[in-house]
Amino acid sequence: MIRSFKHKGIERFFHDGDKAGINPDHAGRLARILDRLDASLSPHDMDLPGFKLHELKGRERGVWAVHISGNWRVVFRFEGNDAAQVDYLDYH
Repeated sequence: MIRSFKHKGIERFFHDGDKAGINPDHAGRLARILDRLDASLSPHDMDLPGFKLHELKGRERGVWAVHISGNWRVVFRFEGNDAAQVDYLDYH
């Protein structure tokens, strides 16, 4: 289950379907990613074809990312069996 969000735009999108605060072109993929993340019990449950799951390195160790489009990613941590601090960002 998703416990918390860092990005208010994807939080509103997840709960209400409100696309304000996200790139509308990402809506379909974001919906699939967030639905899967909400059902996941560990980061490895997000290791699906095309998601390009990877763990960040260095100070960000323990933070996981999945690919949306171009440089855009959804990043998150797991606290127990729950996703937390879910964020939506452009890497570069």
